[in-house]
Amino acid sequence: MITRVTGKLVGLNEFCATIRIGGFDYEVLLPDIVRRQLQSKLDEEVSLRTIEYLEGNPQQGRLTPRIIGFTNEAELEFFDLVCSVDGLGVKKALRAMIRPVREIAEAIEEKDIKTLSTLPGIGPAMAERIVAKLRRKMTKFALMIAARIPDSTDAASDLMSETYEALLSVGHAPQDARERIETVMQAGKKFKSVEDLLAEIYQRQRK
Repeated sequence: MITRVTGKLVGLNEFCATIRIGGFDYEVLLPDIVRRQLQSKLDEEVSLRTIEYLEGNPQQGRLTPRIIGFTNEAELEFFDLVCSVDGLGVKKALRAMIRPVREIAEAIEEKDIKTLSTLPGIGPAMAERIVAKLRRKMTKFALMIAARIPDSTDAASDLMSETYEALLSVGHAPQDARERIETVMQAGKKFKSVEDLLAEIYQRQRK
């Protein structure tokens, strides 16, 4: 299985990127959020996390291997979760991801059916299904600030998720909890525990 491709971005259109590696050009399908991030990188070297799937009808024996690319592990993990919703699948998930992962995750977590229904191919019924299956798995993605914190790791994501749950448990609204965590994390300081992060949050509140 191909899990990463690194090479020169020689082509980019609405649906896919063409990446040149040695003497070969590879077609990599992209959700819109990834395509927009690559627009300024034409003719530069790029590196994408990838997953593979087979497109076609197995009963007719017409299967074509496809590669889908993402700029980071969180985007890939989120896409994989969305594809697990009954009736959605790879093609619909690709079309639907036109907003940043964080925004879609927030909508799922807050049961915002109206916002989810504006995504291409996602009507109210599918939005309800997505919320029912994924709402409790979205905290990590709703807190995702990797674009602003380059060294964000899985450990940091877990720490933020646990802190978020702690803030909710003492009465903070979801958006308020996210904003408090982000404000502290953007300073670049590293924390060893939920207690340390909460202490910093409340210390800033007193200033």
